[in-house]
This record gives sequence, C-alpha cells and structure tokens, in this order.
Amino acid sequence: MSRTRTALLAAIALVAGASGTALAVNPADVGTAAVACTVDYKIQNDWGSGFTAAVTITNNGAAKTSWAVKWSYAGNQKVTSGWNAKVTQSGTGVTAANESYNGTLATGGSTSFGFQGTYSGTNAIPATFTLDGVTCNVDGGGGPTDPPDPGTGTRVDNPYSGAKVYVNPEWSANAAAEPGGSRIANQPTGVWLDRVAAINGTGGKMGLRAHLDEALKQKGSGELAVQLVIYDLPGRDCAALASNGEFGPTDIDKYKTQYIDPIAAILADPKYASLRIVTTVELDSLPNLVTNVSPRATATPNCDTMKANGNYTKGVGYALNKLGDAPNVYNYVDAGHHGWLGWDDNFSATVQTIKQAATAEGATVNDVHGFITNTANYSALKEPHYTINDSVNGTSVRESKWVDWNRYVDELSYAQAFRQEAVSQGFPSGVGMLIDTSRNGWGGSARPTGPGAKTDVNTYVDGSRIDRRLNTGNWCNQSGAGLGERPQASPAAGIDAYVWIKPPGESDGASSAIPNDEGKGFDRMCDPTYTGNPRNNNNMSGALPNAPLSGHWFSAQFQQLMQNAYPPLP
Repeated sequence: MSRTRTALLAAIALVAGASGTALAVNPADVGTAAVACTVDYKIQNDWGSGFTAAVTITNNGAAKTSWAVKWSYAGNQKVTSGWNAKVTQSGTGVTAANESYNGTLATGGSTSFGFQGTYSGTNAIPATFTLDGVTCNVDGGGGPTDPPDPGTGTRVDNPYSGAKVYVNPEWSANAAAEPGGSRIANQPTGVWLDRVAAINGTGGKMGLRAHLDEALKQKGSGELAVQLVIYDLPGRDCAALASNGEFGPTDIDKYKTQYIDPIAAILADPKYASLRIVTTVELDSLPNLVTNVSPRATATPNCDTMKANGNYTKGVGYALNKLGDAPNVYNYVDAGHHGWLGWDDNFSATVQTIKQAATAEGATVNDVHGFITNTANYSALKEPHYTINDSVNGTSVRESKWVDWNRYVDELSYAQAFRQEAVSQGFPSGVGMLIDTSRNGWGGSARPTGPGAKTDVNTYVDGSRIDRRLNTGNWCNQSGAGLGERPQASPAAGIDAYVWIKPPGESDGASSAIPNDEGKGFDRMCDPTYTGNPRNNNNMSGALPNAPLSGHWFSAQFQQLMQNAYPPLP
C-alpha cells in the first residue's frame, strides 16, 4: 500500500517521529475556522533509494492568483522532477510554485501536485510547510486544531485523502500464498458483493459485517476507506455471460429488498460511522444501454430487454438513493473505459444515461460522489509514446486500426474528460474520478520503449502502444497484462485515486463451460480459441487458457500480472 503521510505542526511531527509513526490528518477534516492553510503530503511509492510524493494544498485565506509552498528536509532527500508545479530545491529547502494553468486558488480551494525524489538513510517527513510565507496546519494561536469526532456526518472532498485503505485479508492470504505474492499482499483491493449470499458470507468467506469489523481494527486511530463493489442488478451485464447475475431481468423488487436494503442497513449502523465507505455502483450496466442496444450491430437481446424495462436505471437510482443516505458513504458510478465509450456517439450519451439513473427512484446528482473507469479492465493508464494528436504522413492516429476514430488513447485522458462532461451535464463540480489500475501496467519484455516507426499510421501506433491487446474490446483474462500503478490518492488533476477494485488474480470468467450455482454463464470472450464478434471487431479474444469461474482464484494469471507489472515489482 502506498504510504500516506500528512504534515502536521512541528510538535505533532516530533511526537510522530519519536514513535516511528506518522500521524495522518486529512486537510478536509481539520477545523478551518482559524487555519490559514493545510498541506497534505503523501509518500505514494518508496523503493528504498527513491520515492514519489503527492501534495495537496488547501487555501483557507484570501483567494490567490499565484502560490508557492515551501518546506525543508531534515535528511538528504533530493527532488529530481515534478508535475503540476514548478518544484525547485536549494540545499534542504524545497519550493513548489504554481504552473501557469493552476495559479488560481480560491478561498477553501485545493490544488495538488507531485514529484519524484531520491534519498539514502531515512525518508523523514517535513515538519513544517508554508503557503506564501504563512505556516500551514496550525491555528492563529500557534496550536493544533481539533479534528472533528468520527462519524459527524460530514463528507470529505476525497475519501482517500489522508486515509489508509482496507486490505481484504482473504485476498491478501491468496496473494501471499503465491510465490512472490508477498510483495503486493498488503495492497488494498475491492470487496465484491456480487450476490445476496455475499452480504452475510458464503462458502466460508467473510460477509459485509465481518469486513467492516476487520476494517475498524485496521483503522486504529486514523482514517480508513473501505472499497465495496455493488454488483447484482437484475439482468446484470447484459452484453456478457461470464458475469451474469442471480436476478432475472424483471427482478427489480428482489434487487431492492433482498440486496440493496440489507446492505444499506449495515452501512447505516453507527458502529461503522467512522469508516469512509466507498461504493462502486453497478459495473457494466448503464453504458450497455448506449452501446449494446438496437439498432447497433453490437446489440444483444438482453440489453434491448434491459433498456425497454428500465430496471438498470431504476436499480442504480435506488442504490444511489439508499446507500447515499449514510453520511460516510461515497458513491462512485461506473463510467466504463475509453476503449468502450471514447467515441463521439457513446461519450456524451453515457453521461446522459447515468444522469437519468442518478435522478431516478428518489436519487439526486448529489448522491454521486464521483465515477470510476477501467474497473476490471486492462486499458492503459497513460500511453507514453504517442498521443491522439499525432499523425503519420498526414494521416491522424485516429484513422489507425487500433484507435479506430476513438477520441482517447488511454484512461487518464478519458477519465479527466469524462469528469468535465459530467459537470457540464449537471453533476456537482466537485465530483472526482477513480481509475482501476489493478491490471493495466503492460510491462515486461513486450513493452515498447519508444515510438513506433513512422512507415504508416498502423505501424506507428502498433509499435508505440503499451496496451498489447488485440483489440480494446477484449476484456477477459488478457494475455500479457501486468499490475498497474499501485493504489494512491490524488495522483492527477480530477482523480481522487488510483485503485485496485478488481483484485488481481481473480478470474474474469471461465475458459470453458463450468457448471455452478452462482448464476455465471460461459462467455466465448473468455475462450482463447474464440475468433470474436462485432464488439471486438472480430478479433481473437486474447484470453488466457484454463481460467476458472469469474471471481475464483487464477494462479497463472496472478503470476503473469506480477511478471509484467509496471512499475515493476522489486
């Protein structure tokens, strides 16, 4: 797990240093009446000789048109590069000044930047930060401010900021049992509530209360976020069979009373009020009502049925309304991925469809804290060797077979644009984005190290792209995939966190038909011999062989993900 460290006033920093533990305080949780500014300093990755960090500053004074944050290191840390700020260092002193595009900082406003550095010995936390000469994280009297009592009912802007994230002990045990798995067994992953039986636990597995009780133990005296996957709609995932659910297309009342209501009742228990509960709401549902319905060539009868009966819209609206009643629950709605929704005729229409659901069954757009992209998918976070604006001999990369007129080539650009579109269509301006980076690293020996040859546009794109799938429509147990960026908060503008919602090593679907009592069918997209359909432009599936049912442990895939991790594992 990425280490989260928040700078406090010097007195608290000394206490933390004496105990070897850094206390974490989220700027949004600090009383702001007398605090001029807060600085949230997080070490995201530390490999012993270097590190990356993210810094969020919140201005509680007069609005600014430019800003500069300063701190000093007690050790020999050296900043080597930065982003979203001009970061310079002289001796032990560091100054981070705004870029031309992010100098405006309103009263109560926040901005974030990051940097990479080197060190030897210890990587100590800076004790004091200033914003334009004013010391942050202290009140006007020079003493610490009192954080609110847990469970006060006030949502923070970013539930991941200043918080640890729950490590599922069941997934952790599976990971640790694999050769080399201990390197990532402490990473936080999503808890999937993919059927009614999962609420109370089934087959010896922990139920929801057991996970939340364990989360309270992991929380200690700090903040902790728990990631839950709400995933059991009637007629679930209408364009796929591997992830079909237990409820039929018309079972909307069962979904409400047997699934959502019991979950909502547990989350509303005051016992859990101090937890930040992040829900990712109903993956692979609403976008299907845009892309996989008649008269499109990609239409399926099941998706036509779900659009006609409205039960995806009703179900998501009901879930957002009921789950959103708990003040410590943060709902993030599925927003597909760029290789599904990045085309002009899909992008804006999907936001419209989500808004319809977010205003159905008593829900409002204020029940949506944000959106999540790339859940359980493989789309590259960033394509480093080419952009959507490139061309070869006058031919745009959008005309290449791989991009195929898409507006985006990676998830980060797509997620940031999706957020902007959502705000423009009436969602709150503070909505944030999550990106699932559990399996989109695409490292290993097949990863390109530079741009492809400019012989023609297809040669250029295929030689440049780190996403080595045969088509962006391929989604099942992809050959060659690797672990992506480790979970971390506030990694880029508009992004609340990179997360591992899909637990690495858990199958996307079986390679062949396997009888089961989980309602899961056999989808040919999980068959490595399948030659494709219109949804993947009739390409081979690219799936690994010998895969178990979706959600079951797939050791061969887990080993591949570690082998091809990017950034590489130590």
